[in-house]
Amino acid sequence: MADTATPNVIRRADYAPPAFLIDTVALEFDLIPERTVVRNTMRVRRNPDASHAANFELMGEQLEFVGATIDGAPFAHAHAHEHGLTLDNVPDNFELTLTSICNPAENTTLSGLYVSGGNFFTQCEAEGFRRITYFLDRPDVMATFTVTLRASKADYPVLLSNGNLLEEGDLPDGRHFARWEDPFRKPSYLFALVAGKLVALEERVKSGSGKEKLLQVWVEPHDLDKTRHAMDSLINSIRWDESRFGLELDLDRFMIVAVSDFNMGAMENKGLNIFNTKYVLANPETATDTDFANIEAVVGHEYFHNWTGNRVTCRDWFQLSLKEGLTVFRDQEFSADMAGGATDEAARATKRIEDVRVLRQMQFAEDAGPMAHPVRPESYVEINNFYTMTVYEKGSEVVRMYQTLFGRDGFRKGMDLYFKRHDGQAVTCDDFRHALADANGRDLAQFERWYSQAGTPRVSVRTKYDAAQQRYSVTLTQGYGDAAPAARETQKGPLLIPFAIGLIGKDGHDLPLQLEGEARVSDSTTRVLEFTQTEQTFTFVNVAQEPLPSLLRNFSAPVIVEYDYSADQLAFLLAHDSDPFNRWEAGQRLATRELLTLAGRATTGVPLQLDDSVVAAFARVLTDETLSPSFRELALMLPSEAYLAEQMAESNPAAVHAARQFVRKRLANALRKDWLAVYEKHRTPGAYEATPEASGHRALKNLALSYLAELDDPAEAVRLASAQYDAANNMTDRSAALSALLNASAANGGSVEAQQALDDFYRRFEKEPLVIDKWFALQATQRGSAQRPVIEIVRRLMAHPAFNLKNPNRARSLIFSFCAANPAQFHAEDGSGYAFWAEQVIALDAINPQVAARLARSLELWRRFTPTLRDGMRAALEKVASQVKSRDVREIVEKALA
Repeated sequence: MADTATPNVIRRADYAPPAFLIDTVALEFDLIPERTVVRNTMRVRRNPDASHAANFELMGEQLEFVGATIDGAPFAHAHAHEHGLTLDNVPDNFELTLTSICNPAENTTLSGLYVSGGNFFTQCEAEGFRRITYFLDRPDVMATFTVTLRASKADYPVLLSNGNLLEEGDLPDGRHFARWEDPFRKPSYLFALVAGKLVALEERVKSGSGKEKLLQVWVEPHDLDKTRHAMDSLINSIRWDESRFGLELDLDRFMIVAVSDFNMGAMENKGLNIFNTKYVLANPETATDTDFANIEAVVGHEYFHNWTGNRVTCRDWFQLSLKEGLTVFRDQEFSADMAGGATDEAARATKRIEDVRVLRQMQFAEDAGPMAHPVRPESYVEINNFYTMTVYEKGSEVVRMYQTLFGRDGFRKGMDLYFKRHDGQAVTCDDFRHALADANGRDLAQFERWYSQAGTPRVSVRTKYDAAQQRYSVTLTQGYGDAAPAARETQKGPLLIPFAIGLIGKDGHDLPLQLEGEARVSDSTTRVLEFTQTEQTFTFVNVAQEPLPSLLRNFSAPVIVEYDYSADQLAFLLAHDSDPFNRWEAGQRLATRELLTLAGRATTGVPLQLDDSVVAAFARVLTDETLSPSFRELALMLPSEAYLAEQMAESNPAAVHAARQFVRKRLANALRKDWLAVYEKHRTPGAYEATPEASGHRALKNLALSYLAELDDPAEAVRLASAQYDAANNMTDRSAALSALLNASAANGGSVEAQQALDDFYRRFEKEPLVIDKWFALQATQRGSAQRPVIEIVRRLMAHPAFNLKNPNRARSLIFSFCAANPAQFHAEDGSGYAFWAEQVIALDAINPQVAARLARSLELWRRFTPTLRDGMRAALEKVASQVKSRDVREIVEKALA
């Protein structure tokens, strides 16, 4: 990583330590929206571990350079340029003061210092700090920061920055100041400031060591009533990290600030987390059960970064999963513990299923496309494009495999050693792996391949039962099949795959497990096999009957399992497997198999039929009151259209939609009485509770309503949905009812009831931006028809007074929802969806390249579609490639077209 201007392609192999180090930073801000003056005083020294450089190169973008001094004297040999600032022939150790000016009011990229709603905010990860002041804006340069903020007291009564407040007071001319100090060394990407008219919900708590801590959730005044859940989530996160990992809050205070204009979900700036309002604001009238759960998870995620990302950070951006994959794992474990503790496996499995569904639908697709890369990438053009599902979600699965191999206690030992060795340092994924290996006395050299190989591994399974010898052999073979080029190019040999397996007898109970060579039967009926060779056979002995294998229990590794289960075997697993994840998995496999068969028939115009055995399997789950409502809701939810299309040799969204709708209608009509019974049984009268149990009941009830909306005669569903909409005391039920009304009316080209509910929804919530986001998204993802294509609705909504392309949440709610979550309508054969996509990517690129690049990825798998759709997508990609200017979008479209 060079200190100079960013090259076209940055490669991990080119990493070099910085020529200079910065030990302390004192920042002074005079905050004026159109012309903020920044004075930056740094203590700089040469890095003894780097090669000598005569000049000091600093990064800077969109800054006006005013002047420089070294050790208090004016320095004339400072040259500002497009990418930063060069200081010629600097001494070995010096104090440098730089003065520069930026324009936050015009910063629509939302990177660096910007103004939103009349308030100042920052976003510095990954390379936003260079838009604030000239700096060595790279994660391996760590310094302590003191920050002084000055602004109009009337306009900006609240002045916040990282760490602890040292002093505050008034200044002449109606201005005031605040001075903050962060005592912990940090890279510049963790810097933050906030200034504006905000109010806070406050709590004081005691840490495990008895120290009092001040917690604050800062929001605009009208949102204060929506902060309680975020505060409770923060307190729960603090307690959980103390009990699970022995990690205590290290500052006197911890602050969360909510802003509506934000490119991501949230940012873990040391002690001053800045959040998208979507992941802070919630009350029963405005937030769904999913919103409540997401807030808890994201608050946890950002708080857990305080140690996994802040106290120990990344040496370079190639190591991004060191903090993100690890912290996603931590937030997933936190959410699972909040739902079911350490022992309720059924409740924990619900969370596991939700996480794996996202991984398989989104990350597996990424692995198969042009943006495929290892968990630790080898190169990039624009780092913002590598905040990916691979880095986050697959990275989390890699961390989870350590826990699967070593158990909770072994994983905790590894974490303890990691912090003991590296607290206060910028390190690598290999440093983390070595800590886990050393703490558990293991050689994990082979495990490194999980970080350096792209693609989704496939594990094919063959089994053989010898009744006379009572031996059952399981042969595993690993490879990548017909993988993306990135997978083939990075393969370095077989992976260490922890492969969890159970054996199920004819009565549906687990059989005892004893591997050949072992003296006794295992205490557990699930065994983690350490699969380390390209092909490897494991033999179980004393197996009294031929079993049915339960493979990859709890999804013990991020791989695709290939085993030729019959439909009857899958139905048996769905009914009996003791592993909740695999019970769900059996149902998904059964549904996927049937749906892909039906999609193939739909492609050729063959009449569609669904075997009664599939309906019977779903009926057993629907009526099984021994299963939790949340599990049944997940088990009865069909695989998504996007996921199914990706499983086809040639993706055909229209055929997939036809097949999925056929199955939904068949299940709706065949099980009508059961759906109605479930709907009535799982109502949740009384005051709203955001508990996992209550949420599970609502989820199953609303799934039943969505199926009833598929009936040949949906009048009953319309009546139920209308009544639920009118009586709802929470957003979960109200939005589910509105969705059911929209879908029930789709076949008829719209309905009075649906339009009335849409109009009422807007009137009720027009002053609640996050709820209006839901209003846009529900319309963008509705089913649509030939008479009423959704693209026309979306284009009409683009002109709605409430729509604002500059707000990322609003753009995502309408444009992204249509392009990414309504495949049958987006992939219309007339190419209208692709033309719309190209227009919006080009428009967003001029405003906010990070958001534009996210939208650009909607077409990256274009080569896998039918010829007609391929041609339309390619034309749209070429149009975008010829017009966009940002590195962010160019990298995406050029890789897609290459």
